[in-house]
This record gives sequence, structure tokens and C-alpha cells, in this order.
Amino acid sequence: MMAEEQAGAPQVAGKKPVKNKYDYTNGPAPLNINLSWCKACNICIAFCPTQVFEPDRDGKPVIARAADCIQCAICWEHCPDFAITSNYK
Repeated sequence: MMAEEQAGAPQVAGKKPVKNKYDYTNGPAPLNINLSWCKACNICIAFCPTQVFEPDRDGKPVIARAADCIQCAICWEHCPDFAITSNYK
């Protein structure tokens, strides 16, 4: 097994390592999603102007592009289950 594979991030010669899209090493995720409250209505996914969310295998939202979150509040204001909260506002 090569050293690059052991480090966890796949590498291609001459390119930067691929970053995990769920990696929040620069701080906490911008949003909290209480998945036990979420009923997978996908309103947050549909209304997000910067496409921060992706559905998981159960159809519930996960934060796929945290750096793109602009804290517009559309997701947590339209969530019928109050399952989304902000870490910053």
C-alpha cells in the first residue's frame, strides 16, 4: 500500500490531495441538523441558494458544501420541524 493511501486522502501525481467534503477542520459546521427531528421533506435542499445540502441515503439533508453557506437563514426559517439551527447566528 502506498503512503498516500495510508494518509487517507487520495492523491494524483502533481495535484493537491482531494479534500473530504465533510471535513470541518477550519471550525464547526455552519449549521446543525437534528436528524431525529427531520422528516426528509427536502425544503432546505430545494430552497438553499448556494446548494449547501445533499440528501443522504434516507433523503435527509447533510452539509456537503459547508464553505458555501452564506447564513441566509432560508433553511432554518422554512424547516417545518425546526431541525436546522445556525452555529454562527
